[in-house]
Amino acid sequence: MTVADVVPVDGSCDERFVRVRDAFAEVFSGGNEVGAALAVCIGGSPVIDLWGGFADGARTRPWRADTIVNLYSIGKALTALCVLRTVEAGLVELEQPVARYWPEFAQAGKEAMPVRMLLTHEAGLPAVERPLSSRTGLNWPAMCEALAQQAPWWGPGTAHGYHTNTQGYLAGEVVRRVTGKSIGTYFREEIAGPGGIDFHFGFGPEMDERCAEVLPSKPLPDAPPPAPMKPLRELAGDELMKAAAGRNP
Repeated sequence: MTVADVVPVDGSCDERFVRVRDAFAEVFSGGNEVGAALAVCIGGSPVIDLWGGFADGARTRPWRADTIVNLYSIGKALTALCVLRTVEAGLVELEQPVARYWPEFAQAGKEAMPVRMLLTHEAGLPAVERPLSSRTGLNWPAMCEALAQQAPWWGPGTAHGYHTNTQGYLAGEVVRRVTGKSIGTYFREEIAGPGGIDFHFGFGPEMDERCAEVLPSKPLPDAPPPAPMKPLRELAGDELMKAAAGRNP
């Protein structure tokens, strides 16, 4: 009898990967994992499509085939795809300055920065230097205004740095300026809807029941204690941690 026979796991799995199915089921057997899904494609064809556990910390809602879960950084690729769709439509040219479409962006040495650098993480804008409240990230106009005013942390095009929390605003604002639509609306109408893609940049309460809670990780019972860490201020000095991280290849 396999682990998969003991712990309920739904979905499909190519017989070549039954050990992956067993390993996936075993994750739930110790009680450390609440719910999850796993999908793998080879050559464009799905070979693993599994889900199991629960979608809430109280373990009252089983994880289903259509459960929605927050995905980190996947939105960057899909935001870039939206920009490329505007290029295809003749609304944007990648080598043209961002300021051609977003005039307020022409500040602090960014007048000639091409749109392409927003997609390749070469813009030098991984963080905003001036203090922002924790809620500013939920305010699209305020974030775009702050980024338009921000001077690059390095010479645009001279280096790459991961724009962890800013790439969506930068590329998404270009889309908004040329289409008049938010990145969520544009993606839904131009890409997700026509393609039957169940991915969303935000949605209304009508889909709340499909959403999985994002819960903090629990340390493994036999895991060693973490090593002492230096205070963040010692690691970055006076530089913002997000900017320091963005400058670290």
